[in-house]
Amino acid sequence: MSFEIQELSDVIKVVVLLNLRKKEGMRKTLLKKRLDKVCAGRVCIKMSDMEKALREMASEGLIINGEDTVQLTPQGLKLGKEWESLLLKKDPIIEVVAGLVDGSITGLVVVLSAFIANLTAKTAAFAALLTLTAVAITNFSSFLLGGITEDLADIITLQNLMNFSLSDIPNRKERDKSLTLLKSLFTLLQREVNRANLFAALTCSTTTFLAGSIPIIAYLALPEPFNALVALGIVGAVVGVFLVRYRSKKTRVNWKIILLETIVIVAIAALASLLLGGMA
Repeated sequence: MSFEIQELSDVIKVVVLLNLRKKEGMRKTLLKKRLDKVCAGRVCIKMSDMEKALREMASEGLIINGEDTVQLTPQGLKLGKEWESLLLKKDPIIEVVAGLVDGSITGLVVVLSAFIANLTAKTAAFAALLTLTAVAITNFSSFLLGGITEDLADIITLQNLMNFSLSDIPNRKERDKSLTLLKSLFTLLQREVNRANLFAALTCSTTTFLAGSIPIIAYLALPEPFNALVALGIVGAVVGVFLVRYRSKKTRVNWKIILLETIVIVAIAALASLLLGGMA
């Protein structure tokens, strides 16, 4: 399947891949109803149009095209996930990374500040709760509003590119049908993007709060001097193991490079926070 959307069957293929995201098969009649739901009465996609797209997908090794059912192959599952990640933004990479980084830096700064200033447990707990809550709420707001704005802008750009490709179809009837189906698909995708960004905002804020609260709780609960050592160890584990491993897996960059980059960024951010706090 070509990544470029060039004709009606290509649009149908994308709809099929987005609906067959699981290993279980689906009856063709149900798949046709899903396709009609996308059309929302704006355009009539015939069963023959869908069958043509399914035959092409089967020849490309993307589906197992049975008599009454359709099922994705491993290659089709992989391609479906790529389209889902592109159109629906369901892989929370930046949310998890931002949450782990912001939470870890906040926890580190609070622990070091409490240790240096020799704050009482009550004062340190109040400062920690206030700081973590502010950072988590800020991340939630930023990812919800910024994410929706950015993703919708990307969706519009992608739709314009696909419209440009489909406008070259010689047959006017098929061209109009393709453009209408694509418009209906992106209308549904915009609603999905809003839901996905709400989930992303919740993911980021929750990750931020958990990554920052665990070392702070350890610092407040354990006796000195073990509390500071354990708290710093937790921050080191989150940043040096979970965050580095996650980023290395997603970016396919050597973990040593990711580790060095992460340590430098976290150290600079924590030091800057402490210096600005001391000046205040």
